[in-house]
Amino acid sequence: MLKEFKDFIAKGNVMDMAVGIIIGAAFTAIVTSLVGDLINPIISLVTGGVDFSGLKIMLGDGPDAASFNYGSFINAVINFLIIAFVVFMLVRSVNKIKNAAAKEEAAAAPAAPAGPSEIDLLTEIRDALKK
Repeated sequence: MLKEFKDFIAKGNVMDMAVGIIIGAAFTAIVTSLVGDLINPIISLVTGGVDFSGLKIMLGDGPDAASFNYGSFINAVINFLIIAFVVFMLVRSVNKIKNAAAKEEAAAAPAAPAGPSEIDLLTEIRDALKK
């Protein structure tokens, strides 16, 4: 069982996934800062300083009353849309770079030597069988 576990861990898929998770966690901090520190202040400026996080409906009276914090939900949705758009733009850019590199490799690769056609091969087989 230990050997099987080592084989599983040593597979490229698992290592690629681990690297992806680590990079994703680091990237999350960057995107969170981008949204919170750069984009949200611009949205606040455009909307006249409206802060959605303070919007709520009190579900009772007194200091211990529960509240329905729909403003926080609105902020979370806005943040999600911004993060999704930023990730979309990054993936789109990476895909363009990959496609350009693949086209360059295809253009630089030498053409495969032309071999005999299917008819030529069948003719040779027929002639060999006649002998």
